[in-house]
Amino acid sequence: MTASPHRKLLLTLAPLLALAFPTLPAHAQPVANPIATFAGLDKITGRITRFDVYIDETVLFGALEITPRACYSRPSTETQRTSAFLEVDQRSLQGSSKRIFTGWMFADSPALNAVDHAVYDVWLIACKTSTDVPPPGKR
Repeated sequence: MTASPHRKLLLTLAPLLALAFPTLPAHAQPVANPIATFAGLDKITGRITRFDVYIDETVLFGALEITPRACYSRPSTETQRTSAFLEVDQRSLQGSSKRIFTGWMFADSPALNAVDHAVYDVWLIACKTSTDVPPPGKR
């Protein structure tokens, strides 16, 4: 049985196509982490504070309530891209809250989508799998 003309052409061109279109490395799925590490700047005191927050836990930084909903990193074999989705509310003196930020934050681009408040700045540092901070409900 002889090969069709199309098959012969494909077999002839295959090595050339492989050179012209090399395979791109496969990217692994992002790794979901249970903890997000943030840095916060109090512009009045000039103090920078680092703090770990569990996913879906709300912490208070000054008048800001910060709740990370997801924190993703890449495997160590790939270019590091660390991102977190979070919600930030501002608490008033009366105790009510107003949403001032919802979105993605990127550790390698802190100025992109950073929380910029009149008194506080908050940015993502890293995503982690463990911390010295006890999990919610165990404090």
